[in-house]
Amino acid sequence: MAELRMPSLGADMEHGKVVEWLVKPGDYVHKGDLVAAVDTDKTVMDIESFQEGVVAEFLVDIGDTVDVGTPIARITATPAELQPSPPLTSNTFSPDARSPLAPKEPTPAHPGSPAGDVEEAGKAAPPVRHLAHALGVDVGRIRGSGPGGEVTRADVERAVAGPGTEAGAAPAAVGEVPAEPGERASHRVRSSPLARRLAAELGVELQAITGTGPAGAVTEEDVLAAVPPRERAPRELQADKPAEAPPSPVQAPEPEVSPPRGRKDTGKAETLRQAIGALMSRSKKEIPHYYLSTTLDLAAAMAWMQAANQQRPVSSRLVPSALLLKATALAAKEVPDMNGFFTKGAFQASAAVHLGVAVALRHGGLVAPALHDADTLTLDELMDQLRDLVGRARAGRLQRAEMADPTITVTNLGDLGVESVYGVIYPPQVAMVGFGKVLEQPWAHNGMLGIRHAAIATLSADHRVSDGLRGGRFLARIDELLQKPGEL
Repeated sequence: MAELRMPSLGADMEHGKVVEWLVKPGDYVHKGDLVAAVDTDKTVMDIESFQEGVVAEFLVDIGDTVDVGTPIARITATPAELQPSPPLTSNTFSPDARSPLAPKEPTPAHPGSPAGDVEEAGKAAPPVRHLAHALGVDVGRIRGSGPGGEVTRADVERAVAGPGTEAGAAPAAVGEVPAEPGERASHRVRSSPLARRLAAELGVELQAITGTGPAGAVTEEDVLAAVPPRERAPRELQADKPAEAPPSPVQAPEPEVSPPRGRKDTGKAETLRQAIGALMSRSKKEIPHYYLSTTLDLAAAMAWMQAANQQRPVSSRLVPSALLLKATALAAKEVPDMNGFFTKGAFQASAAVHLGVAVALRHGGLVAPALHDADTLTLDELMDQLRDLVGRARAGRLQRAEMADPTITVTNLGDLGVESVYGVIYPPQVAMVGFGKVLEQPWAHNGMLGIRHAAIATLSADHRVSDGLRGGRFLARIDELLQKPGEL
């Protein structure tokens, strides 16, 4: 018997709220399987199981906020240890009463019996189970076409495309009540927890909405667009609706945002801002910061990138940020004093470079999820993962590891016109790198004056771990790597 506990999803996290269960009692889970979505002060993140076994019962309800370390579910080693659990709420992930237990050895069954068929269904690798969850398909009802009856990606995709019952689905077990057609359709809609919760609040059927997100996913904007404006605000909020303020000269308001949603976003932004402020206050009090800056010569990098982009379609062209991030990851690998954690009074260097990237959220505030093993990624892989990471961060679909284990953080405000940024270190990390806008500047070289692309790079580092000599070497190494962009 093991307990799944509310994990710490960041140095500043003290509690979390369970907003969605991605499994149900009776499901067999493997290590790394996603089991729940948790709302922190920063964003909504998926958490995974650290044990393998059968989900016995939930110890907290959807909407409950509990401290880090609090048990939220029980997992047993075998189905035999299952104990009766209370009825599920309507907010749980799947309406099916039965789920695959996936024992190590197949349970004997009468040849040709429905139960025997179901016993063979539902075997799938973690990536396939993750895809099935994202598409709203129960792998336990799919008969796989892979080796040994394993469910493949193609099986999941066919199940989504098939009318009525999923293609290849196993026969229903004896006594099982089939899901209503509307129920099945609603669970095939790809959407984020935020979009599903908003749809429930506004009484919108997700299956009636055409998604505009990645792979056709329904976004919060799609849900809002499907609701007539006059039906978005409850009556009690219409009476005290404040007079509209003139648009801000800095940023125009988003169109057609309902009062209740706007208030929710404002509250979320304020909570996030308070959490960030508390952590940054702690960082400045506890970490002896020192700051360095240098101007990067980007002439070679920009010329190489422009030549490479001429051979690429628009959708796969590189941007300067990709080169800056890759150079930073490689430099962090070579100068380990910048890459790791200061905990319990000592520094622990990290063998891997998990590059935290600051991302601005739509409702305000910042998060800095990690690009894992950034030093080993090609520029194309880094670009793809960066797009995916930013999209999921803004949709509230980050995973625990992406928020909990960045080893060094980069912030790039060049797109906003900022020429230099001196960041505050995110504890327990020991360094933060800032990049400003890429500008054409006068540049003297070998007695000749010309115009070159350049950008200011800054370093905020922990004086308990390094000093100006090591910090200067780190910034110089970034500049050196950018002089040979073809080798990044």
